[in-house]
Amino acid sequence: MPEWLDCSPVHFREFLFACMKEGKARTYIRLLFSALRAFYRFLVERHGLQVNPLLEVQLPKTEKKLPLLLTIKQMEELLSAPGKIERQKQAPAWIAARDAAIMELFYSSGLRLHELVGLNVADIDPYSESVRILGKGRKERVCPVGAPALEAIQAYRQQADVRTGPLFISKLRRRMGARSVWLLLKKYLPHTSIPIALSPHKLRHSFATHLLDNGADLRSVQSLLGHASLSTTQIYTHVTTERLKKAYNEAHPRA
Repeated sequence: MPEWLDCSPVHFREFLFACMKEGKARTYIRLLFSALRAFYRFLVERHGLQVNPLLEVQLPKTEKKLPLLLTIKQMEELLSAPGKIERQKQAPAWIAARDAAIMELFYSSGLRLHELVGLNVADIDPYSESVRILGKGRKERVCPVGAPALEAIQAYRQQADVRTGPLFISKLRRRMGARSVWLLLKKYLPHTSIPIALSPHKLRHSFATHLLDNGADLRSVQSLLGHASLSTTQIYTHVTTERLKKAYNEAHPRA
């Protein structure tokens, strides 16, 4: 490697290719070259270097971080978990029914966490099989709710005697907070074979990807998720494409 002042764009392109050949992460490479560019700006400003050689080096784009999600089989396993574990002595009998209703609704309608905990009883319309959601920027949308989720909500409401006000309540009969929903998912994870940490957003990811896998169009999924931009929803098409590639590579004899 020549002296710093003698380095040309060719030298740094060769260095870039060497980093990529070694399997360095693109985020690491971009961070490294960012530091080098800053160093060469210093050489231009303070030491009379005529041109910053890094300006002519085009860096690789960072990889898209695809969301983690559950398979349909894993989702079914999770949804059945509330009925399989013993009730804690101090917990009301209806807690398991509430937890089942929460997870069913997450997966059925693809809600965000703050949207779910903000729901009121009046937001669920069993006759039109829909839920009215107040999303980001206080934008309202209506999403369909599947029969299993409606049945789970009805069973929970009957057991907990929830008639008006907040839809999902704590054992103290107050509106559930976001942290409580995180904790209930954490509680059920050990009773499944799911190998990844669970979060409410993973249920939303699963909702969107399973829709696309089964033929839903991107615009419809965008509307259901409440995304302002279609580009936000397109991440799920990358998930579906990657899964198709994996299936092809594993199954095709000449992949």
